[in-house]
Amino acid sequence: MFAEERQALIANLVTNLKRVTVAELAARFEITPETVRRDLDSLELARRLRRVHGGAVAIDRMSMSEPSLDERTTTRQAEKARIAAAAAKMIPASRTGSIILDSGSTTALLAGHLTRWVPENPGDQLLVITNSLPTAATLAANEQLQLQILGGRVRGLTGAIVGTSTTAQLESLRPDIAFIGTNGVDAEFGFSTPDAVEAAVKTAIVRSARRVVALADSSKLDEQTLVRFATLGDIDTLITDSEPSSALSAALEAADVEVVIA
Repeated sequence: MFAEERQALIANLVTNLKRVTVAELAARFEITPETVRRDLDSLELARRLRRVHGGAVAIDRMSMSEPSLDERTTTRQAEKARIAAAAAKMIPASRTGSIILDSGSTTALLAGHLTRWVPENPGDQLLVITNSLPTAATLAANEQLQLQILGGRVRGLTGAIVGTSTTAQLESLRPDIAFIGTNGVDAEFGFSTPDAVEAAVKTAIVRSARRVVALADSSKLDEQTLVRFATLGDIDTLITDSEPSSALSAALEAADVEVVIA
């Protein structure tokens, strides 16, 4: 097999599997680890993959890679819908309560559930605070809700409201529950997102709430992106669509994080 043919196969493997090791490739193609490393170096120069310690990962797993909100809305829709439905069951239908909805595609689906929220008893109230313009537009359709939009600068890629004024407002709030999205959940690194400014707002949301519920479909598990906004121990509940890996599951249990499989 020519080197160009082998490298094309390696690139396809990385795209499909998302992560490969030098040892796996050496065994698969019956070549030396040194040859594998040269192939990976060539493929990285061609921007077909990213080299990491011991192997390579797909380009879309780079620490600052971030799809737009529109792109995320069209991926893993069934899984995100189940997660949003499970989160909706945690929202009080009676008494007076307050929640924060973070910006994100899964939290946006949760907002859709809230468009049908009605008070269980006369006088019951639900205050929904959000830093997401799309979510605020969705929630505005339900006049039964009290809606508070955090102020700040709008980040075009995600529709999130961010900045120092946003975090300052969160410092004076103490809502009952925060529903927060994430780009990565890792046993050692915790919860992360690619953008530092958006991460600062997420950190402020986590610190403000009495209870924090993270919404993450299984593609986010065992992933790290650039900026950590919370440790595992900062989160009370993780709602996802399949069982975490054994390492992540053990770390979540050690951090006393409730895991809900939707």
